[in-house]
Amino acid sequence: MDYSFTPIGKVRCDAVYTQETPRQGAFSRRSAVIVIDEKFYRSGALRDLEGASHIWIVWVFDRVDNWKPLVQPPTLGRKVGLFSTRSPHRPNPIGITAAKLVKVERNILHVENIDLLDSTPVLDIKPYIQAADSIADTRLDWLDEEPFEIKEFFVSEQARLRGNFIYENSQLDILETARVQLATRKLDPARQRLELDGKLSKGVLAFRTWRICFDYTPNNITVTNIKSGYTPSDLLPSTPDPYSDKELHRKFTALFEV
Repeated sequence: MDYSFTPIGKVRCDAVYTQETPRQGAFSRRSAVIVIDEKFYRSGALRDLEGASHIWIVWVFDRVDNWKPLVQPPTLGRKVGLFSTRSPHRPNPIGITAAKLVKVERNILHVENIDLLDSTPVLDIKPYIQAADSIADTRLDWLDEEPFEIKEFFVSEQARLRGNFIYENSQLDILETARVQLATRKLDPARQRLELDGKLSKGVLAFRTWRICFDYTPNNITVTNIKSGYTPSDLLPSTPDPYSDKELHRKFTALFEV
């Protein structure tokens, strides 16, 4: 028997690219709104939801078009069975996220700690119930093979000024993306646009047309600088601009890299 579902709403947030969001909502510092179809507000389906501090969001991996029986988790050096992971590459591309519900305004849900992208379709909303949903003694054996701890994340004043400039002029939160990519997952040049110098414990992460320079230890990440990924000749007025961002890079380099 086949089933079909119609989304009840969609996510609105400033995260557009997969690199901007962590693999689990618990690692996220982002906020968003979920716009629910107005008919559900009119029918009363959202009544009393404001009494919940946290909710389960059931949603669609709408940017995935295939599934894989074996997948390699980002912290593990081998493949495991799909159903022992939370990989997006599933036969039925459905995800779940536990998020903090900040407030409800008519058909708009304000949420925090989400791992979703803008325009993600939402299939259902359920309240998080601690007595039913929090299980103390659990295990997943493959997680213990290569334990991974979230790293402390620091930003130099130079990098913060540059990151703030980029965000104010493009809404691209490059510092949060750096935290997600560098502090919440294993550094892996095979799976990230990443260059590492093991002798100096330095690295460069490429995100879109930007380059994020950082120092690292087993426990810490420090973003030291942010640079344009374009060369001076790339930024000449006559050159093509396929990502429509060269004017921002010209302003950036004039301000910070002259």
